[in-house]
Amino acid sequence: MKTTIELPDRLFAAAEATAIRRRTTLTAMIEHALRREIALEEPSPTEEAFERNAHGFPVLKKRSAPPVTSELVYQLIEEEGV
Repeated sequence: MKTTIELPDRLFAAAEATAIRRRTTLTAMIEHALRREIALEEPSPTEEAFERNAHGFPVLKKRSAPPVTSELVYQLIEEEGV
């Protein structure tokens, strides 16, 4: 999709010079910057699985799944023939 954006002259000149130094295009730089900014707002699967405890350490979030017990483990071992 094509669109028009307005940039301050100094920002445009700096971006254009950076694109030339990096041997890329201004379009590629803008696309890369937008993807990076959008990715910062999307929680990663790792972040979704953890929360911080009272001491600031990451711990797995509690789930609504039943707890894993020794009996369940032994049952699975028997079923799988391990």
